[in-house]
Amino acid sequence: MPIQKRTFSLAEEQAEYIDAKVEAGEFASASEVVRAGIRALKERDEAIERWLREEVVPTYDAMKADPSRGIPLADAFEEITRRREARNKDRP
Repeated sequence: MPIQKRTFSLAEEQAEYIDAKVEAGEFASASEVVRAGIRALKERDEAIERWLREEVVPTYDAMKADPSRGIPLADAFEEITRRREARNKDRP
């Protein structure tokens, strides 16, 4: 794959983070850190697209075809509240 040079401006915190990764020996160069970040961003975007395509769209289509499958909003909020209260009760 051909390499193309780019120039970017980074916040000091971001530049320091990149430098720390290189200094720790996790990456050989700042460019490698940036490439890893771009790969991670691409993987995240692909995962979101896959989730939308494989889960959200079919669920939406099923609900549109048969709205009776849904539950009333008030019931959904009651269930969410019940779960939150149960989870909080178990916390120290």
